[in-house]
Amino acid sequence: MLSDTLLNLNLLTDCVSHIQVIEFSPFNSIVMTNLELLKQGYANFTSGNIEAVIATWDPQLEWHESTGMPFVEGDGIYVGPEAILTNVIMKLPVFFDGFSIEVNEVFEAGDKVVMQGYYTGTNKATGKPFKANAIHIWTVKDGKGIRCFQAADTGAILS
Repeated sequence: MLSDTLLNLNLLTDCVSHIQVIEFSPFNSIVMTNLELLKQGYANFTSGNIEAVIATWDPQLEWHESTGMPFVEGDGIYVGPEAILTNVIMKLPVFFDGFSIEVNEVFEAGDKVVMQGYYTGTNKATGKPFKANAIHIWTVKDGKGIRCFQAADTGAILS
């Protein structure tokens, strides 16, 4: 259940500083472009506001994680916030210290938003710090992320 998974976010303390709850109402809703939506999502991730990140996801978001990441099982495709939190987000502090995303550029083309940046942190297995190229290609529909394809330099992460 998603609520149970969210309660376990304390595992992310090595990865993010704090969790905030944002309340939404029809009276304070803001219409954002796809680009603004994703830029805000990355800012929320960086600040530890995972609840606000999830609020930008469609309940059936299809997440394609790079299969070279050490925590990925099978094809690396996870569907829905609970599966993504459990199999990706909550695994980051298990394998990496100080994991973060450095966003270099974000741009959109129609329903696609592309993030180009870097993952940084320290690989716990090797003790070595890394800075690895990362690309996310998002598909957005009706103000929600419905698909995220990730490509990352897992060689740099695992070395």
